[in-house]
Amino acid sequence: MKIISPKHEILFMPDGNKILQSIELAGRTCYKSENLIDDTSAKGFVERILVSGHHSVIEHVNVTVKFICDRGVTHELVRHRLASYSQESTRYADYSKDKFSHEITVIKPIFWDECSPQYKMWLSLMEQAETTYMKLLESGASPEQARSVLPNSLKTEIVMTANIREWRHVLSLRCSPAAHPQMREVMLPLLEDFAVKMPVLFDDIYNPYRKMIEPDTIG
Repeated sequence: MKIISPKHEILFMPDGNKILQSIELAGRTCYKSENLIDDTSAKGFVERILVSGHHSVIEHVNVTVKFICDRGVTHELVRHRLASYSQESTRYADYSKDKFSHEITVIKPIFWDECSPQYKMWLSLMEQAETTYMKLLESGASPEQARSVLPNSLKTEIVMTANIREWRHVLSLRCSPAAHPQMREVMLPLLEDFAVKMPVLFDDIYNPYRKMIEPDTIG
């Protein structure tokens, strides 16, 4: 059995300046002020758009991210409906095969120290789940049948595409202290990544969390 930490990978994102320019062009269509566009006007225009609440304009740009996390996190993530998802399927993934190294992979829980009794109980159950899963496959069960014993901690990969307005909504909720610790573990580094690579668009969400995000947590 393999134990890993979660992470994210940005699969598709236009250049940050191109994003601002695209939003400006779309937004100025509403006001017929295209004549005011120049090499430096996009940043200020988008800042004013965000303050004014005219957020439909930022829906014109999509960003695609792949998350490697546990299945419990994805159960919450897919509740955001204004997005597209593609997720690793436990119906078809046979973890006894070579490409999975004949083992399951689980996500290390952030909230338990490895020396704690809680972590040791968790680890024992993960090992039992792996053993039972492999025995079920050996007995002739199909992957879609054997998956019934796999835990929420099972590592999964999910690709999510959403427009910038929806990403702002997702991150404002999922980075909050009220969010699940494992969700925040994934989303805070993504928020920092977005704030660095897309100037202006996430600053208001990122700044309150800036001090708590370590510099080396970008996925």
